[in-house]
Amino acid sequence: MTRDRALTVENLTVGYHERMVIDGLSLAIPPGQITAIVGANACGKSTLLRSMSRLLSPRGGQVLLDGKAVHRMPAKELARQLGLLPQSPIAPEGITVADLVGRGRHPHQRILSRWTSADDEAVADALTVTDTVELADRPVDELSGGQRQRVWIAMALAQRTDVLLLDEPTTFLDVSHQVEVLDLLTDLNTARGTTIVMVLHDLNLAARYSDHLIALGEGALHAAGTPSEVLTPALVEAVFGLASQVIVDPVSGTPLMVPKGRHHSGRSAAPRRAESISHLAER
Repeated sequence: MTRDRALTVENLTVGYHERMVIDGLSLAIPPGQITAIVGANACGKSTLLRSMSRLLSPRGGQVLLDGKAVHRMPAKELARQLGLLPQSPIAPEGITVADLVGRGRHPHQRILSRWTSADDEAVADALTVTDTVELADRPVDELSGGQRQRVWIAMALAQRTDVLLLDEPTTFLDVSHQVEVLDLLTDLNTARGTTIVMVLHDLNLAARYSDHLIALGEGALHAAGTPSEVLTPALVEAVFGLASQVIVDPVSGTPLMVPKGRHHSGRSAAPRRAESISHLAER
């Protein structure tokens, strides 16, 4: 089992050049749980995750891991405790799956140290958990999108950190592979107690797979809590500008957001389609 780590954000201010993206944001990540960060495009979700992993330096405030500012921690010390899977990572050309997953062990190795049985065990376990053992000798660039994403997650798992940050881990995957990846992360959280923080675009998948939901709006915290507390029609309207209904997911029992859209005000779709076709025929 992993150790519960306290990951908190205190009055964080981050931007790119002259543009401020996050201004004075504070929040706490529940240890040992799955947290999903949601919000409209360009609201600061990925910027927040990159700041939490120290890829971006704050202009103000700080990110703390067990009370230590992550931006002041030695890189290898942080990498042994916190792992990051960035959005659309790029593998070196020709690298095999086993070699890529093995790179997750670099934070645990010292200068001139040899590969150990513990490293072998970590890589083998990561390949097994992600169902990528049979892919070990294949070049990463020959894999399908779903296979490649599982391999990147395997590399992050081989790092064996207590906290795992994932920036849109389901992007570019079809729905079956999205569910597959999120099921895998849930299994990891259940088996090892890994604290998982992930940015997701799909509100319903975020509600189904997370214990804790964080909704951002224009770089500020709009709401945080359980999916049932956060995912409401009022929040969807405020954060996404979308009218919706929120019902109970018949499969998971979690909140399910159903968008109304501009053309669904009680009239059935079939007559509208027929009207549109007849208008086209008259032209």
